[in-house]
Amino acid sequence: MDQTTEQTAQPDVTQTTTTLTAEPTQTTATETPAVDFQSLIPEEYKEEKSLQNFSKMDDFVKSYLHSQKLVGLDKIPVPNKHATDEDWKEVYKRLGSPEAADGYKYSLPEGHAVPEETLKSFSEEAVKLGLLPNQADGIMKYYNEVINQGVTEQSVKAEEARSKAEQELRNEYGSTFDNRIKGAKNLATATLGTEFLNTTILQDGSKLGDNPQIVKAFAQLSEKLSEDDIVKGDTTSYLTTNEITKQIASLQQPGSAYWNKKHPAHATAVEEVAALIRKKNNEEDA
Repeated sequence: MDQTTEQTAQPDVTQTTTTLTAEPTQTTATETPAVDFQSLIPEEYKEEKSLQNFSKMDDFVKSYLHSQKLVGLDKIPVPNKHATDEDWKEVYKRLGSPEAADGYKYSLPEGHAVPEETLKSFSEEAVKLGLLPNQADGIMKYYNEVINQGVTEQSVKAEEARSKAEQELRNEYGSTFDNRIKGAKNLATATLGTEFLNTTILQDGSKLGDNPQIVKAFAQLSEKLSEDDIVKGDTTSYLTTNEITKQIASLQQPGSAYWNKKHPAHATAVEEVAALIRKKNNEEDA
């Protein structure tokens, strides 16, 4: 018996592996060219404003599907970025925005500070903006409060300025303050009018009629026009201490009627000097 064992031929692994390895397939992705949506719109619809907001077919399809979902529903559609002003107006209308300015009513307090012309103008603008009645009312209430606050602050500032001006003039005029102020007030009122003096606000917050520089100017002018009935009004004539002293000295000049007992005006001069002395003493005591 032949002891030689027949060797079974083994396949070449390297060769087999190589044979079974598939060659990679290379594929090239083909990009879809962008399509201008506007070019797809039929000629008779190109002027439609609602279509002019779309540049891509994808945007148009999304908008269409969204609108279809709302068909038959009792809901107010929320306009998207492609919505027109008319689309928004329809939404405001369905929410309750008036179609005319007279549809707005305001619950402002009696004696409010907002002029009627301002309310009318605001209502007309509110219609354009599509404001709801309660929104417009709330805005005007806030506006009224702002005005009132400004008026209050202005009044406080004006009173502070008036008090400061009065103290300044009292220090300067002393005992003649009341008479000088009355004369200045009479002249200023006759010249400019009460309303103008009280409503004209200067930069420092003071009213024109309270400003110390204005008051002093009218006081000085009223002294020069002290014989004028407009200036005098119902006030009494007045003299400063220095003016009284000058008049006494004038009446007591050497050779005057005051010193000559035989002079027909002697008694009058003596009485006048005595009255001036009393007035001077009263002024100094004050």
